[in-house]
Amino acid sequence: MTSIRRWLLAWLVFGLAVACVVAAYGIFHTARREAGELFDYELRTVALSLPMNITAANAVEHQDHDFHDIADDRIVIDIWDKTGRLIYHSLREPALPRAGDGFRSIEREGLHWRVFGVEQPDRFVQVAQPFIVRDELALQLALRTLWPLALLFPVTLALVWFVVARGLAPIGWLSRALASRSAESLDIVHVEQPVPAEIRPLVDALNGLLVRLNAATQAQRTFVADAAHELRTPLAALKLQIQAAVRDGSLHGSHDTLARLEGRLNRIIHLAHQLLALAREDAQRETPMAPMSLRRLGEVCVGDFSMLSEAKSIDLGLELEHATGPGDAYMILGDPSALAVLLNNLLDNAIRHSPEGGRVDVTLSRRRDSVCLSVLDDGPGIAADEIDRVCDRFYRGADVQGPGSGLGLAIASRVAKRHRASLVLTNRAESHGLAVSVNAFQKYDGPDG
Repeated sequence: MTSIRRWLLAWLVFGLAVACVVAAYGIFHTARREAGELFDYELRTVALSLPMNITAANAVEHQDHDFHDIADDRIVIDIWDKTGRLIYHSLREPALPRAGDGFRSIEREGLHWRVFGVEQPDRFVQVAQPFIVRDELALQLALRTLWPLALLFPVTLALVWFVVARGLAPIGWLSRALASRSAESLDIVHVEQPVPAEIRPLVDALNGLLVRLNAATQAQRTFVADAAHELRTPLAALKLQIQAAVRDGSLHGSHDTLARLEGRLNRIIHLAHQLLALAREDAQRETPMAPMSLRRLGEVCVGDFSMLSEAKSIDLGLELEHATGPGDAYMILGDPSALAVLLNNLLDNAIRHSPEGGRVDVTLSRRRDSVCLSVLDDGPGIAADEIDRVCDRFYRGADVQGPGSGLGLAIASRVAKRHRASLVLTNRAESHGLAVSVNAFQKYDGPDG
């Protein structure tokens, strides 16, 4: 993945390093050249400042005079009189040949020398210095000029890192603002920090996309809700008319045909109810949660399905685990209407897929900071390769028998997700059947909690 931060830092650091290398090269060579000029000036100064009393005819080899630490002890001083006789030589090394007025570069015995000579009224003075000494001193001076650059480089690196981080900070703010939003939120993005001009078009385009997406989603929800609502009323009226026609004898046909017709009509009515419930659930993305009794909801739903369970001789009951007392209401924060739809769908699936004489249990259990709801049945369960897909809308397993729309578990999953809970389906290991658990509702610690 390409990182803008790494890309900017890499190229800025590379450019800074190249600029520093070029600058260091230029500074170094300029300093060496200026050091050479300084040493030439030093040779000239030494030649012109030598005392005039060094004129004794027998002073061919004298001890070095004290020139107050001028330059280096490798400076060679030679003095000739008017007759061309060497009257002074400063070092034990052999005297250099006379090179003439001004600056010269000569070589003697494999060693290069820088020489300055000057003709004076009574003598000729020549001062020389080895190039190796001059280069060593020039190198030291040049290196000393680079230490500010060596200090500037890390300081500039830190400044570059800080500026890049500050420059990209609005992208981080925008990322955090988007990451903190719920998956269902389609509201426009409001960034608390000032947005730079370069990022403003991105924010505006994103907000425009969210507005269009929200409008399209809302239109889809409205269509589904309206279609389900419009279908429910005429289908219910059609069912009543068919029943009335069968009773008064105006509708003729075999009993099996009428039963199939009524069954298909009931399936269409059930589908319309499911579509309407799904549309309502999709529309309520951020419904405020309120304290409610999960135990009371379970008792009501179990009571509503008691006649259907009795018709199949199914033992339907409500079990309480980890109750804090006989009156434990299992208080949670939730939407009673939505949770009623969830539990009704789970009970409807469990009863329809359980065999005659089976058992369906609704279980409430407590955890440390949450409450869980489970529905267990004695049905055939779900194939392992389909258990991850049964919560998809309109999906029905290959072995599923009987009527159904494939929306019940999808609606239950949607309700659980809105309550920040998870819908988990597992085949029961100890017996046949399916266990559907909703983990975990936020516990309410207020009154009766």
